[in-house]
Amino acid sequence: MRTADEWFRDYGQSHRDPTNKRIHWICVPLIVWSVTALIWSIPSPFDWLNWAVAMAILAEAWYLALSIPLAIGLGLFLLLCLGLCALIESSVAVPLWQIGLAVFVLSWIGQFIGHHIEGKKPSFFKDVQFLLIGPAWLLGFVYRKLGWRY
Repeated sequence: MRTADEWFRDYGQSHRDPTNKRIHWICVPLIVWSVTALIWSIPSPFDWLNWAVAMAILAEAWYLALSIPLAIGLGLFLLLCLGLCALIESSVAVPLWQIGLAVFVLSWIGQFIGHHIEGKKPSFFKDVQFLLIGPAWLLGFVYRKLGWRY
């Protein structure tokens, strides 16, 4: 498996424009949450385990193979996404899947606008694993700013 820095370097090739980067800081976390919400909304035969939790566990396993420190931060973010899904599902009249779908569509429109400005295709057209790298790439900036190693 490639190192986090190798992934980040390759991902960064199509994320150099400052406007595109700012759009990614907004849209990538919203996409992660919206995907979590959409998967959360799929009926599950288990009360204690829904499909979004299973997805988060699988994503976390991939992140653990990439970097334990990044996996810790991303795991906390995924827990926040799951908690927000539970909160919205229990307290908002609009179905979670409808909110998730709206956020998903709007966020991807933002992403494609950012890449249009950048003049480069999104990285996941090259390798679908870049869909998992986007959140880690952002967290990598936070870790470097804090002086934390990943």
